[in-house]
Amino acid sequence: MKTHSVGIIMNGVTGRMGTNQHLIRSVKAIMDQGGVKISDDEVIMPDPILVGRSEAKLAALAARTGVKRYTTDLDAALKDKHNIIYFDATLTGQRPIGVRKAIAAGKHIYCEKPTATTSAEALALAKEAEAAGLKNGVVQDKLWLPGLLKLKYLIDTGFFGKILSVRGEFGYWVFTGEHEKLQRPSWNYRKEDDGGIIVDMLCHWQYVVQNLFGDIKSVSCLGATHIPERWDEQGKTYKCTADDSAYATFELTNGVVCHFNSSWTVRVKRDDLLTLQVDGTEGSAVAGLRNCTVQHGSATPRCVWNPDMDSPIDYKAGWITQPTNDSADNAFKVQWELFLRHVVKNEPFPWSLREGAKGVQLAELGLQSWAERRWLDVPAMK
Repeated sequence: MKTHSVGIIMNGVTGRMGTNQHLIRSVKAIMDQGGVKISDDEVIMPDPILVGRSEAKLAALAARTGVKRYTTDLDAALKDKHNIIYFDATLTGQRPIGVRKAIAAGKHIYCEKPTATTSAEALALAKEAEAAGLKNGVVQDKLWLPGLLKLKYLIDTGFFGKILSVRGEFGYWVFTGEHEKLQRPSWNYRKEDDGGIIVDMLCHWQYVVQNLFGDIKSVSCLGATHIPERWDEQGKTYKCTADDSAYATFELTNGVVCHFNSSWTVRVKRDDLLTLQVDGTEGSAVAGLRNCTVQHGSATPRCVWNPDMDSPIDYKAGWITQPTNDSADNAFKVQWELFLRHVVKNEPFPWSLREGAKGVQLAELGLQSWAERRWLDVPAMK
């Protein structure tokens, strides 16, 4: 068996996303399954080195996961020729620093989004990696969610006919920290720390919309800071300076209209934390994180508006659940495997830093639209 041992510098992995999704459920899970199988006699085996500022946290995480290598010295990890991939899950404002160091060291780049705080810098990072001849990618995990894979199957098989519109609902109630333990970090609500749901979620909606429904032509976005004060991890009050809710409409080049509500101040009365309703001339579907229900045009009831009597129609009964024909792995892990194959075997990987810059651009335009209270065109990135 030929084994490609791939050293991966995992910077910022002691954070929530870095620990749970990227280390435990992705890289460590790949190691536990015996690596990424290329053929009957060839496999890729990740060899991570955990990097961060706190040696105590790194040591505890290494002991918890069984990872042997960790360090607080990023420069030393970059000098090690065994480490050929640099992964960044640090704070957004710090990310360009680590990425540029890794580019200078000749490492292939894979990182979380947003890739920078401005689209100009995000695009610059992409161009610098490309100019250095380095393979590069950005996390776009939602494309491999089971519910969205089912939606993609419906699109590819022509179920909808002509797609007319998409309605996205995302969010949940994030406790303020006063009486209940907060389930998101406090920096999410401080603009000065690069927080805000527009910056966080419009990066996601950009790649979801582009990959499923078409290119975004223009955007209109209204943000809001519905809760002005919260309590941080130490129980101290602080002023919320970033948006906790966003109401965005995207006009696509093909005429499809997409509207996405994103909120950390909404209580969930829907099937999932994320639902996408797609309506077309021949049928409709509602997809969540894992499941998808459909209603074909031939099964659509004749609805009549009459508020003076109870509806004779059981609207939910007219939808059927799309079957699960294929098993789906963790979305982050799937993309990690694809990136490892890209680095080792040069297999295609279109989810590049340049694609990630488009997400930063859309978030930037969303904030500008909110500030100026107007529609904005989305220019092509060059």
